[in-house]
Amino acid sequence: AKKRGPKSVVERAVVRVVTPGTLTEDGLLDARRHNYLVALATAGGALGLAWLDVSTGDLWLQPMTRAALPAALARLAPGELLLPEAMVQEPDLFEVFADYKSALTPLPAGRLDSINGERRLLDVYNVATLEPFGDPTRAELAAAGGLIDYVEATQAGKLPQLRNPVRLPPPGDAGAAMEIDPATRRNLELAQTLAGERKGSLLHLMDMTATSAGGRRLAAWLAAPLTDVAAIAARHDAVAFFLADPDRRAALRDVLNKCPDMDRALSRLSIGRGGPRDLAAVRDGLATTDKIRAALGHLDAPPALLAETLAALGNHGPLVDRYERALAEDLPLNARDGGFIAPGYAPELDEQRTLREESRRLIAALQAGYVTETGISSLKIRHNNVLGYYVEVPAGQAPKLMAKPGETADNPFIHRQTMANAVRFNTDRLIDLATKISRAADTALAMELNLFEDLVKEALAYAEPISNAAAAIATLDVLAALAELAAKHDYARAKVDDTLAFDITAGRHPVVEQALTTSGQTTFVANACDLSPEQRLWLVTGPNMAGKSTFLRQNALIAIMAQAGSFVPAQAAHIGVIDRVFSRVGAADDLARGRSTFMVEMVETATILTQATPRSLVILDEIGRGTATFDGLSIAWATVEHLHDTNRCRALFATHYHELTTLTGSLDALTCRTMRVKEWQGDVIFLHEVAPGAADRSYGIHVARLAGLPAPAVDRATKILALLEQGDQAGALTRLADDLPLFSTRPRPAPPPSETTQILDQTDPDTLTPRAALDLIYRLKATAGPE
Repeated sequence: AKKRGPKSVVERAVVRVVTPGTLTEDGLLDARRHNYLVALATAGGALGLAWLDVSTGDLWLQPMTRAALPAALARLAPGELLLPEAMVQEPDLFEVFADYKSALTPLPAGRLDSINGERRLLDVYNVATLEPFGDPTRAELAAAGGLIDYVEATQAGKLPQLRNPVRLPPPGDAGAAMEIDPATRRNLELAQTLAGERKGSLLHLMDMTATSAGGRRLAAWLAAPLTDVAAIAARHDAVAFFLADPDRRAALRDVLNKCPDMDRALSRLSIGRGGPRDLAAVRDGLATTDKIRAALGHLDAPPALLAETLAALGNHGPLVDRYERALAEDLPLNARDGGFIAPGYAPELDEQRTLREESRRLIAALQAGYVTETGISSLKIRHNNVLGYYVEVPAGQAPKLMAKPGETADNPFIHRQTMANAVRFNTDRLIDLATKISRAADTALAMELNLFEDLVKEALAYAEPISNAAAAIATLDVLAALAELAAKHDYARAKVDDTLAFDITAGRHPVVEQALTTSGQTTFVANACDLSPEQRLWLVTGPNMAGKSTFLRQNALIAIMAQAGSFVPAQAAHIGVIDRVFSRVGAADDLARGRSTFMVEMVETATILTQATPRSLVILDEIGRGTATFDGLSIAWATVEHLHDTNRCRALFATHYHELTTLTGSLDALTCRTMRVKEWQGDVIFLHEVAPGAADRSYGIHVARLAGLPAPAVDRATKILALLEQGDQAGALTRLADDLPLFSTRPRPAPPPSETTQILDQTDPDTLTPRAALDLIYRLKATAGPE
């Protein structure tokens, strides 16, 4: 027989390995962002990428190239990245993985094998062929198989309920997502600011979703804007529908506000980590589908995406009805706590509960009987986990219950424990009742746990309709939220087509505009931007603080928002679909990799010049400013020419090198724009307006004064600038060097002594009489000149 008791051997086993990419607990996850477990594999020299959110069961596959890998990883922001051990040290990928060191999990090559991966996918999805899933490449199969093996190993043989894998086209192909490299995502502050905070980012501004699943879907849309014109138009049509009908939109959002996170609840249930509250989340989420249809009412010819989404909601009456009957009103976190099955759902369970409650009433009656029999009014029947039920009396009353010699058989009280202030006893009747109570409680809990397993199995058998409903609710939430965003901030629908147009009328920076509105400082100055083929490259000049960087960023953000499916902060917008957005705005040292600010700038610029296509949008700010003047001017000059002649992309190029404006004579698609300023009473007013032409001054000294540079330094800088602007720079610099002690190259002759100095040198203070001292003061005063 198996040994029992406190000294028995306890069976131990690993029930789960906790890793960053396999978390499912709400308390450890951000409800509004996916936590992706990503796998990268290679087969036949090709790369394959697969990523899974264990908390929702979503799985994606994509063929990958080395050039597109940085943008793909930046889009996914993996919580954990699986890859073959040998790949970590590949020279051309070493820098790519540098940003994800804390997330890397190298695996033996055999764990990311395409043959095993194909077999795993066939088994998991119970299919004979993977062609319905897009016929993945060998590298994609290796990555997906590695993901599934890793999840099964960390979850002790259990897999979450996986949705059918979605295969994305290769980067750059028709229908693929807009590519946004890591530097551009940082510079544009799409999902987080440069300080690493969500607040202040574009996503934070746009996220007006009512559900956490909707928040995750919006983040995914913004991270991977579409390049398919028809799909973009379908999103815009649905947003326009909700924008035009505020009452329906409000009714829908009111229903969604009460919708739980079904995806994550179902995932926890599928891997044996769920509880009664997760069943309730499934119940309430499915019940929301009928409420959504009621809120929207009858729709005549709804937009295609809206009609498709409403159809995916499904009908779930029987399951919702069963869960409503089965689950109690107040639910514990864990099933083992019991009490989660509603009265009336299971008659056998109700009988055990009645027996348990009746036994407790019998305990109370027994206590009353013992008080009467013994005359000890302070006698109590209590319970703890060591003794179970026992009779307790104060120490002073204990002798009345102690067995006397020759009376043991007649005394029902059996001494169990003596305390400092009390003595505890047991009785045969109490032991019998305690046994019945314990048996009833254990039986009731076992029955509840069996019922819980049945309810979970039913949910898992119904997993695909539940997942479809959850996805549909998330999509509806995003569409209604984008309409709310457009209504609140007066956004317009962009026309997105297959041309090379980029024509923004009265465009605004969404985040800066909102910050100004919130602070009440001033209104945002809107600006147009027309990068049509005949003027696809704008050279933007103007002083610091005039708004060049804001203007550059706002146009990139408008393009990303439009292709993500949102309306945009502009009066009107016509955008020829953009395949990639590149931004190099601002830079900082990357000391961890041994890179100076200028090196970072050059690496980012090199990426742009080697990867931008005629369908790309490029914004560049102050190229070449981190090195010597002529070096920087030369690099900026060559960059402009390369963008114009080789990349032939739509681009905004901001610079302080006014010499670049001469390129308009040789580059036919280059046009000059400047930030307007106004000088008034010796001061400079920044109008934040973009106008045709080029700036003739940078007003840097004015900005220095605004920054608090000491007045003598500002005055000296003004004089130096005036001298340099006279022409003959070399001669002016020589004269300045001679004039400044700090830069002088030869010793200066000592100046002749002043008259005051000569008088003092000829005076012996020790021999002066009072009268002579007074005369000396008058002489010194006279040498100082008139007041």
